Amino acid sequence: MRHEIRSPRQPDQAGSSDAPAASQPLSDPRAVLGALREWAAELGFSQIGVADVDLSSAEPGLLDWLARGFHGEMHYMASHGLKRARPAELVPGTVRVITARMDYLPTSLPEGWQRVEWRRLADPSQAGVSMYARGRDYHKVLRARLQKLADRLAAQIGPFGHRVFTDSAPVLEVELASRSGLGWRGKHTLLLSRDAGSTFFLGEIYVDVALPLTEPETAHCGACQACMTVCPTQAIVGEQQVDARRCISYLTIEHPGPVPLALRPLMGNRIYGCDDCQLACPWNKFARRARVPDFDVRPALAAPDLLGLWQWDEATFLRLTEGSPIRRIGHVRWQRNLAVAMGNALASPALAADTREDLVQALRRWADTTPLAGDDHALVAEHVAWALSQSPS
Repeated sequence: MRHEIRSPRQPDQAGSSDAPAASQPLSDPRAVLGALREWAAELGFSQIGVADVDLSSAEPGLLDWLARGFHGEMHYMASHGLKRARPAELVPGTVRVITARMDYLPTSLPEGWQRVEWRRLADPSQAGVSMYARGRDYHKVLRARLQKLADRLAAQIGPFGHRVFTDSAPVLEVELASRSGLGWRGKHTLLLSRDAGSTFFLGEIYVDVALPLTEPETAHCGACQACMTVCPTQAIVGEQQVDARRCISYLTIEHPGPVPLALRPLMGNRIYGCDDCQLACPWNKFARRARVPDFDVRPALAAPDLLGLWQWDEATFLRLTEGSPIRRIGHVRWQRNLAVAMGNALASPALAADTREDLVQALRRWADTTPLAGDDHALVAEHVAWALSQSPS
């Protein structure tokens, strides 16, 4: 899950004789920053900032979040300790962090896309897949383009030490992005921009070059608590505080075991991620369409229904999710999530009678014909049994 790109000029853990000895001087830092922004735009990025590496003021909040167990079973969050808030410890020699924003809202979504998404979530026969996951894996897209951006900078100023990240290492992405002016941390913990809402990805380049810092953005949430109110599982337990153990994105993606019984009915038809806090946020009236084709919606996810997705065997799942972020959860977790959604559909009085019968038969067929083998089967079987128990008939 955690990946990174290392520049050929960046030393490994043991050090290297050709490692940069100190921060690289720049003859005209502002001109370099301007050029960096132009190159970034050519690569599909919408905004570039530069942050300092002193994140010490963020350390108490990080430690408190971990101490309260809000990271759930994401043990890597704790194992990295404070390195997440100390860029110069993660990558020795780092003096600045270049932050980048890339919009992902699919171009095929119509005006009034929030209403379309709410209708999908209200239809118990449909499947809710988070908007960011309907195209190509953003890790692949951003990492490759950030590396190209770093290469352009090296061609301009000469070799320099750097590493590229996007949701791929112990990095406080939102903290760095907010300090560099890309937006502010919303009450749902996502970064918000007055110009682009929150439908974008973040990436970073740790550099040993003393680029000029960009000014941070002030917060503009005011008294609004729309994201906190709308969360189906009430996972936003305080302003800028999310208990991942209750978050549907965590439950459907990161959580490896059984979904807690009390939370299953609250998940509705959401099978991969959750967009509710973004759909409710007033700032997303300014959300921008993706500038790159990578985030176009795949045909298989354009209008997915639960029954159709349940019929995917593992080979079909792997084929249709190749290059997608969905593939990382594997077929077993995919079936677990679908079973929960199907159970919620069966419990819904809004479900059409013929669709109800089709779902029941599909679940029973799986239970009757799938070979008994190991923990994976047991995980899905338990959720299938729960789903069938939700049917009133």
